[in-house]
Amino acid sequence: MDNTDISSWTLVEEIPIPEDVTALLVEGEQAVVAYKTSRDSAAFTTKRLIVRDAQGLSGKKVEVHSVPYSRIDRWSTENAGGMFDFNSQLQMWTRAGHITIELGRKVDVRRLDQLIAWAVLNAG
Repeated sequence: MDNTDISSWTLVEEIPIPEDVTALLVEGEQAVVAYKTSRDSAAFTTKRLIVRDAQGLSGKKVEVHSVPYSRIDRWSTENAGGMFDFNSQLQMWTRAGHITIELGRKVDVRRLDQLIAWAVLNAG
């Protein structure tokens, strides 16, 4: 399995689903939850993870990453399990490489773990 880190993001806190994410959805796909990232947002849908990444000093250039759940081979979540856990992390291994997502303390790691499990196991 490839250990190349192809992407790394930080989820800060849950936010309402951004309007521009809706325009990216295909028929039958629904946005489930969205998070503020360091520079933009990430949305988990019923079919994939969509990460918008504003680039440059102005942030006008936007790169959109799309990770279909059907391409995730395995994942892991890690946290200290305590009240003051500042070190939660979600890791996903895909055919393209390894993705690391740092989770801010306002992000419920167990809820995210359940969402990934449901999505990957139902992606068929």
